Amino acid sequence: MLQNLHVKNLALIDEIEVDFKEGLNILTGETGAGKSIILGSVSLALGGRYTKDIIRAGADYGFVELAFVVENERQAEKLKALDIFPEEGMVVLSRRLMAGRSVSRINGETVQMGLLREVSSILIDIHGQHEHQSLLYKKYHLEIVDAFARDYIGSVKDETARAYHTYKARRKELEEADMDEAQRAKELAFLKFEADEIEKAELKPGEDEELEALYRRMANGRKIADGVAEAHTFTSEGESSASEALSRAIRALSEASEYDGRAQELYHQLVEVDSLLNDFNRELSDYSKSCEFSEEEFVETENRLNEINHLKQKYGNTIDEILAYCREQQDKIQKLEDYEQYIDTLKKSCDTAEKELKKQAGRLSRLRKEQAAILEREIKEGLMELNFEDVSFAIHFEELPDYTVQGTDDVEFMISLNPGQPVRPLINVASGGELSRIMLAIKTVMADRDDIETLIFDEIDVGISGRTAQKVSEKMAVIGRKHQVICITHLAQIAAMADCHFVIEKTATKESTKTDILPLDEEASINELARILGGARITDTVMENAKEMRELAKQTKKSRVKS
Repeated sequence: MLQNLHVKNLALIDEIEVDFKEGLNILTGETGAGKSIILGSVSLALGGRYTKDIIRAGADYGFVELAFVVENERQAEKLKALDIFPEEGMVVLSRRLMAGRSVSRINGETVQMGLLREVSSILIDIHGQHEHQSLLYKKYHLEIVDAFARDYIGSVKDETARAYHTYKARRKELEEADMDEAQRAKELAFLKFEADEIEKAELKPGEDEELEALYRRMANGRKIADGVAEAHTFTSEGESSASEALSRAIRALSEASEYDGRAQELYHQLVEVDSLLNDFNRELSDYSKSCEFSEEEFVETENRLNEINHLKQKYGNTIDEILAYCREQQDKIQKLEDYEQYIDTLKKSCDTAEKELKKQAGRLSRLRKEQAAILEREIKEGLMELNFEDVSFAIHFEELPDYTVQGTDDVEFMISLNPGQPVRPLINVASGGELSRIMLAIKTVMADRDDIETLIFDEIDVGISGRTAQKVSEKMAVIGRKHQVICITHLAQIAAMADCHFVIEKTATKESTKTDILPLDEEASINELARILGGARITDTVMENAKEMRELAKQTKKSRVKS
């Protein structure tokens, strides 16, 4: 459930923090106080769109954070599938809004908007005017039926989806295999060319790795050999070598050493240097023999690697992939060389896959219709409890002309709100206010089967009053027994049912205007009910009515729990 909402620098909100409770959380307040901003803030945290003017005037950024407690095992499994793991049983969604960009985080880790929305859809469900309108789309009707029937059709639905994907793959293969004689000859020639090119290369698994290692050794050996040869040239070969230069220097200093002691010392040092250089040259010569380099072998290795790399560019990143590609082409060659048998095999395979899909889709449709009959009855009962006294409701099934991943059922909700009138599609009958009550009836029926813990209702009270409002409030209380419900309302009948009541207030000064949200105790809640009932002037009678309404709501909830 949603435990905490933290909003900062959005529209009229300076900074607020709200701790929501289990059950029915009611938000009320004067028109224009900022109730829509509160709901809008939640939507923003869940990945909703925004414009820069939503950021409070004078602020550099806006911030929204939602902290959820995750106790439902199915929710936890769905989050795990998205690689999201509650920390100490909590999942925290946050979004920082700036002009032109935003940063979204889950448990402190930056995430893409797509993942934020996926996680949000697991944790919370918002029902505003737009969501009520979704009832007008037939696709949503099938989703409701399947959600209701989940425990009964889950495995069959999975089998149908698998059968559908198999059938589509077989049919696609058959369609792609259909070609005339000229196309077949052209394709066959191309396949043979590719297979022949790979076969001629006589590739061996792991050969490329061995050749690359050998090539590196040989390339380095060549550099060493070239360096040794060049050093030998400078030290011992030719007239300009170091050895020749030393010999000349020794001869020049030899005569001088006979006449002076210091010259004699330098002469002996030079002789020692010449001796050391001769030793070095002998060792260098021996080492150069160990670095002998075969140019021919190097070229052969280089050419073989070039050949393998050329094949990699065309057929695969490794030799194993190239050989696998060759086998695939050889299989295709065999099929095209025996084309008639190949097509006949494909047709039989496609027919078999279609029969399996038809069987699974039929099973799925039968189970759906069985569960839809139960859902139809329960929704009708729920509608009657919401003051649709002469309502008729039906779930209409038609068979689609082709298969889909969900079978062949086309489902549509039909309704009649007047006695004697035939049921017709919702889109042709229901108004906005009626749609909100129909959605409420559906949500009440689905309460035991819905994994989403937190439901937010906005504009649920559009166009209703009196007895209908009382019925709606009772339904909200029923849902609140199984889910956390957060509801923004203008009606005292709904507000009286609150397990936890908040008031949204707007205060204005010369410098600024801001919106706050405050939790109400029992006395303050009754005062707020009186304000809703009485408007500008709250009389003793209005106050008594508020107290009575609150007491009746408590009794209604108790009786509902017992029943």
